[in-house]
Amino acid sequence: MSKKRTLDSFFQPSSQKKARKEAVPEQTLDIECKSTEPPSTHATYPFPVSHFPSNIANALSEVPAVDGKEINDQLDLDLLYFEPYIPRSIEKDLFEFLRQELFFYRVVYKISRGGVETQINTPRYTTVFGVDETSRFASDGSLIDAQTSKPIPIDRYPTCKPRPIPQCLDSLRQITEVFTASTYNFCLVNYYATGSDSISYHSDDERFLGPNPSIASFSLGAKRDFLMKHKPVPPSVNEPPPTLNEKPLKLPLASGDMVLMRGKTQANWLHSIPKRKGGESDKGRINITFRRAMVKGGTGNYYQYNVGSGGVWRWDGKMKEMRPWGEKGK
Repeated sequence: MSKKRTLDSFFQPSSQKKARKEAVPEQTLDIECKSTEPPSTHATYPFPVSHFPSNIANALSEVPAVDGKEINDQLDLDLLYFEPYIPRSIEKDLFEFLRQELFFYRVVYKISRGGVETQINTPRYTTVFGVDETSRFASDGSLIDAQTSKPIPIDRYPTCKPRPIPQCLDSLRQITEVFTASTYNFCLVNYYATGSDSISYHSDDERFLGPNPSIASFSLGAKRDFLMKHKPVPPSVNEPPPTLNEKPLKLPLASGDMVLMRGKTQANWLHSIPKRKGGESDKGRINITFRRAMVKGGTGNYYQYNVGSGGVWRWDGKMKEMRPWGEKGK
């Protein structure tokens, strides 16, 4: 039995899915088809997060839209590139839904280099959900120890308040696990409002991710270049230096695309989303990454750099921009 067939049954029997498609004309299947399920809530959520509307939930049973293409023709590089993973019929609705329903932060933090403290203003909107392997969420939303199923010590996460992945993103996580043969306990979401929002060259090689981590990265909205380059290779007295491509690898990520980075990639490669002017870059882009943190240090790290201590931002559909979300829900 193919994985896609298995995934169909994960959602609902094929006969039911066919009947629903026939009962609802295609032109009415849009983001306005609100879910009838109660939204995801948690004490740490500033507001509830809706479930996927029916058109998105149904179409996700057809992923991936195409087979992934392996990219492993350079030293230490191991990618699986889907163009697209999300069906084109819903990628726009999915982008609009997540931009409207999720809460975001504009994180400010300080770093110290050579005794000099510098303030960093994160050049994009961020949010994060999940908790590392040492803990899990009980059915009531409380945190319990992954081994004993007892409430965690109150000092396990002294700098943050972990929160569960909302149902909409968690359903995408479960689907992604099927096709990547990996498990994930964290979901990070970035919103690039304009071409000026970016992320500099970096690698997700933190120890709390374990060796050879698998990271699934989704793109929605505006097309943006995804650049990759190999890290400098330390010299060796016994072997000549390897020949590296001087030009960065560029993937023009379109809405619905997914890149799976796996194997030695994070340990040896850097990646970035550079600033861009013109084109569709000012129309907004959402990036979703699923990953797995092994120890509690990963939880503290992700919440520090993706939530911080600043205020909540939410998309204002009338103003067509992110706006601070206040106590009155505006």
